Amino acid sequence: MSKLTVYEYSKCGTCRTAVKWLKAAGHEVEAIPLFEQLPTPEQLKTWIARSGLGIRKWFNTSGEVYKEMGLKDVLPTMSEEEMIRLLASNGRLIKRPVVTDGHHVTVGYKEDQYTEIWGERS
Repeated sequence: MSKLTVYEYSKCGTCRTAVKWLKAAGHEVEAIPLFEQLPTPEQLKTWIARSGLGIRKWFNTSGEVYKEMGLKDVLPTMSEEEMIRLLASNGRLIKRPVVTDGHHVTVGYKEDQYTEIWGERS
C-alpha cells in the first residue's frame, strides 16, 4: 500500500470523489488543505514538471478567483515564472485535487488517469 499526499479542499466534491477512489484502491491518504497550506513556487515547479502537463492546465479555470482576476485574458501575457508565483499566492487558483507520491503527480480527477497512475500501486 502506498501513501499519497492529496492537496484538496474538503468541501470540493471532486476532491471527495478522488480521495474515496484512492482509498478504495488501497492507498493511505494524507489530506492537506490546499487553501491553508499553499505549495511553494519550488514545489509547484517540481509538481508541474512531474505531472507532464503545461502550467496552464494547473489553473482552476472554473473558479471564482480565476474569473474575477480575468486570467483568461491575462495568462497569455505572463511568463511561466509569473504564473507559478500567482498559483503559489492563492490556493483557490490551483486545480484540485493535487495528488503525489513524491514521484508522480496528478492534478484534477479523471478516473482513467487515476487507474493508470494510481491503480497499479494498490
